[in-house]
Amino acid sequence: MSQKSSHSRYEFPVIGVVQSCFKEKFGVPRQPGLAPAARASIAMQAPYSVKAAFDGLESCSHIWLQFVFHLSLREQWKPKVRPPRLGGNASLGVFATRSPVRPAAIGLSVVRLESIEDTRDGILVHIGGCDLVEGTPILDIKPYVPYVDCVADAHYAIASDQPPHIPVRFSLAVERQLEACDNHSQLVQLIVQVLQQDPRPKYQKHQPDRVYGMLLLEYNLQWCYRQLPHGEEIEVLGLHA
Repeated sequence: MSQKSSHSRYEFPVIGVVQSCFKEKFGVPRQPGLAPAARASIAMQAPYSVKAAFDGLESCSHIWLQFVFHLSLREQWKPKVRPPRLGGNASLGVFATRSPVRPAAIGLSVVRLESIEDTRDGILVHIGGCDLVEGTPILDIKPYVPYVDCVADAHYAIASDQPPHIPVRFSLAVERQLEACDNHSQLVQLIVQVLQQDPRPKYQKHQPDRVYGMLLLEYNLQWCYRQLPHGEEIEVLGLHA
């Protein structure tokens, strides 16, 4: 019989802080990997920003990140939550979801490791396919090991398939603006991959006159939803620096 721990709380150091293309919570993909073009960097903090600590990590294609849902810390956790995947109307136990509002507001994501840069200001870990907002505190980095981390027969009946994508098109003015950007193709990919996931709360009904917006990279991205005979379509209306 194991001895019951007398500790009810633990403290962990923040080893790095995320510099992300997502500048605010709204619009961040609900899972990692859904927007492969989404990139970020982890600015490692002293005393963890030393090259020796990353020796061998370059052999990984992907890494695990443990982080803090720092924008959800003010919210009170509840045993039942309403996950977006169920339309925001049905509830599940918090431990059956990936809700950021949890007893311990810790997240876990698999991201693509792009590179590790040793700069004058310290180590930068560049990642792709991220679902992390600007300023996210990182608690730990671990290698993704396919032979144990990839479970071939795993299943989760509530979310067995990726949600359908909504088609995205650009207004003529935005198309012209994008063509003038140096990173034209990467920026188009990022916008499409983010918006096609439909950032709206699932319980929100179609509002044809509403213009949505989010901060993406250095841009204020604006779009609306068009109701078509075959379903909805997203039209990107503005891309303001």
